[in-house]
Amino acid sequence: MDAARLVKVRRALVSVSDKSGLVEFARALSGAGVEIVSTGGTAAALARAGIACTPIEAVTGFPEMMDGRVKTLHPRVHGGLLAVRDDPAHVASMREHGIEAIDLVCVNLYPFEATVAREGIAEHEAVEQIDIGGPSMVRSAAKNHASVAVVTDPAQYARVLGELARHGGATTLALRRALAHAAFARTAAYDAAIARWMGANGFGTEAGGSAGDGAGDAGGAAFPRAGELRLELADELRYGENPHQRGAVYADPDARGPSVVRARVLHGKALSYNNLLDAGAALELVQDLAAQAARGGGAPGAGSARGACACAVIKHTNPCGAAVGASVLESFERAWAGDPLAAFGGIVAFSRDVDAATAEAMAAGERFLEVVIAPGYEPAALAALQARWKNARLLATGPLGEPEPGLSWRSVPGGMLAQDRDVHPIDASRFVHAAGPAPDAGMLRDAGMLFTVAKHLKSNAVCIGAGGALWGAGAGQMDRVASCRNAVDKARAQLAAAGAAAGGEMPVAASDAFFPFADGPTLLVDAGVRCIVHPGGSKRDQDTFDLCNARGVTCLLAGTRHFRH
Repeated sequence: MDAARLVKVRRALVSVSDKSGLVEFARALSGAGVEIVSTGGTAAALARAGIACTPIEAVTGFPEMMDGRVKTLHPRVHGGLLAVRDDPAHVASMREHGIEAIDLVCVNLYPFEATVAREGIAEHEAVEQIDIGGPSMVRSAAKNHASVAVVTDPAQYARVLGELARHGGATTLALRRALAHAAFARTAAYDAAIARWMGANGFGTEAGGSAGDGAGDAGGAAFPRAGELRLELADELRYGENPHQRGAVYADPDARGPSVVRARVLHGKALSYNNLLDAGAALELVQDLAAQAARGGGAPGAGSARGACACAVIKHTNPCGAAVGASVLESFERAWAGDPLAAFGGIVAFSRDVDAATAEAMAAGERFLEVVIAPGYEPAALAALQARWKNARLLATGPLGEPEPGLSWRSVPGGMLAQDRDVHPIDASRFVHAAGPAPDAGMLRDAGMLFTVAKHLKSNAVCIGAGGALWGAGAGQMDRVASCRNAVDKARAQLAAAGAAAGGEMPVAASDAFFPFADGPTLLVDAGVRCIVHPGGSKRDQDTFDLCNARGVTCLLAGTRHFRH
């Protein structure tokens, strides 16, 4: 190895907020003959551990002041970090001004992210956790990585000490470059967190910012500016949608509520790219169904909305089965019955903990599942599912709660699209009765449930069901008539049974957008549908109303479109 690329560590500046591993790291440096310069609380912690250090004021000639806001912002600190060691002019300046070289900086920043994550933090408390000197030293050291090693995370301590031991107390250029990369990534993430907090707390709009300046519309939060986005690499996946594509999953550190990215994997193989897509779609649907059921009175036959359970079966991000039942078992059985052929190898999600009876039903016969996702599992249920499938992924999210607002993102060639998450509440009691017989409570409940399912199908979306369960769906078609035809085909057996039974269930169809013509509704009515719910808004809505009036079919208008491309 080129000896010129080795830099002997003779002097280190250590100033950390996170003191985990600090004493062991500093003791190893000191034992290797390194002079340690330190600040305030770090110096006190080292002194308590019996580790000698030089206080920063002995270097700068100034005491820490202004409640610690000013302590390391000094030429004798930054000159020692930034000086180019083989530049004669730099060396002369160091000699003239009494600046000594600093070969290693160990700094982790004030805990700004952790502070603003707590409830009820006042603005001044957050502002005081904006580190100035720390990022400045990190950036100076990282810029001069040809000579200086910069350590920004306790997880790096072991690697640094190992390199020092292997190279006689010196660092390699490869190590310094890797540490510099990590340092700039850390300061970028830190600044982005501050910018996001400021944006969320009105800093960007107080001077009259416009939508073009990043201000949100319709009362929403401002869209993030460049540099405010932050994602953390959670895992590299075996591949993407197909084996020839690379794949990875990133976590949003600011996200709250249940998540497939942060869910506990209790059993099974590592999640794939497609598993994560499908599990995310399943989780969103059961959240929505549970919330809608609570607004609409719960499940058919349930004692209360609180006792209802939502279940969704997902294939290729589309619901092929969905139900709201009075129990976890009922919701699963009815959801699976919607399309057992498509459900094979699918993803199942629940809004309540999986119990033993439901686990036994899931594991029965030839059923096969890739992923199960639920708030939690009874011990017997978990054991039954683990015994049934070696590789099926079992995910626990914790309590679901209401769907939370936020932004959703999609990539397009050359950029990204952002929009508010579609968390608009679906409340069947607010549907407008536009034509046909007035709906009873059961029909309204089904209309709300199925319109919620339609919201989660790829557009153009039409679905059919009754009794709190999905019977069949048409999704992702280029025209709405084809979606109606596919939904009827999938639901044909249930529609026939409902038509043959006196006083049986009243089939309901839901569409995510209006019908531009009455051809789709005609297909639905001819198949036996007794209620159609759609947003309304077509110039030809009256054609659909006239059809429903003539055929004795209820038509409800939801008023809000729910495209999902």
